Amino acid sequence: MLSDGTITWRLVDRGKRLRSVRLLQEIGVPGRLRFRHAGGEWRLSLPVPDVDRMEYLFEVEDANGKRMTITDPLNPRRVSGAFGAKSEVLLPGYVEPEWLSWPAAEGESEPFELAAPGLDGEGVLGGVLWAAPSLSDREPAPLLLVHDGPEYAELGGLLRYVASAVATHRIPPLRAALLAPGNRNVWYSANPAYADALAAYAELPPATARIGVGVSLGALAMLHAHGRHPGLVDGLMLQSGSYFTAETDPEEEKFSGYAAVSGLVGELDRQASRSVPADASGRLRPVPVVLTCGTAEENLANNRRMAETLRRLGHPVCMVEVRDAHNYTAWRDALHPQLAGLVTELAGERAA
Repeated sequence: MLSDGTITWRLVDRGKRLRSVRLLQEIGVPGRLRFRHAGGEWRLSLPVPDVDRMEYLFEVEDANGKRMTITDPLNPRRVSGAFGAKSEVLLPGYVEPEWLSWPAAEGESEPFELAAPGLDGEGVLGGVLWAAPSLSDREPAPLLLVHDGPEYAELGGLLRYVASAVATHRIPPLRAALLAPGNRNVWYSANPAYADALAAYAELPPATARIGVGVSLGALAMLHAHGRHPGLVDGLMLQSGSYFTAETDPEEEKFSGYAAVSGLVGELDRQASRSVPADASGRLRPVPVVLTCGTAEENLANNRRMAETLRRLGHPVCMVEVRDAHNYTAWRDALHPQLAGLVTELAGERAA
């Protein structure tokens, strides 16, 4: 409930069967955020946070000390995420993306698998290749390489956006490879074997230009693959990238891939700080880069830092900050017009 600059949450518990209730959120509100019980309900009031939208859960503890998380029974709005459904509240200033009302092209989807013996587990890189309906099988077209692709399509509407942008002639007909992550923490942590497998797959669909898309650790992996294989992509859209450093992300040191990730980021920083020819071995080939990040997420500092690093390395960089956190809806809301602009820019350059 919103009123006079305050947001209030309530949970009815007339018999006081619960011992405690706490608000769980990821927008940086400090404190334990415990509710108080009075008049047959638990209640918490806070100043409206400095975001346009937030996702949350209640952590409830019963009389026996058992804890569980639940969505808000008094709020019908739900949003799906990588770790299940959460309650959602839209705050003053939020505007839903206009493309959600656009018509969408149907397209055709086909699963794919590519043997990748260097990868752990099954050694297979797989996913789904979507193609706009007007494309013939071997007709060259722009190609999106999308990390966490099936999940982004389901939870963030990425494929719906692409199909709508094609149907409304905002971008040319293209293909989108929705790459399944496999062992995500291993594959995406600046893993050379994964980068090699991705580059091998990217050579297969006939492409006029390739654009790498990644969120969180998938953004870091796409940037790493671009550095290892300079011809892999012609542009990058990197959202809430996990560009961990000791200065900005000491809390991530226990992550299994931390050394590899921070090592890559450190090497890019060193390259940016010294004069190295643009075509030198190991240096990123400059391509247009769009970075997006939520203003309420821990990755904001390292994304701002990476944007500056890439600028110093010669990349044309567009940095977009959204008043949200680290979730698929925030990434969805930052897609337009950034991704369409990247596609049309690169498709136009290749056509010329």
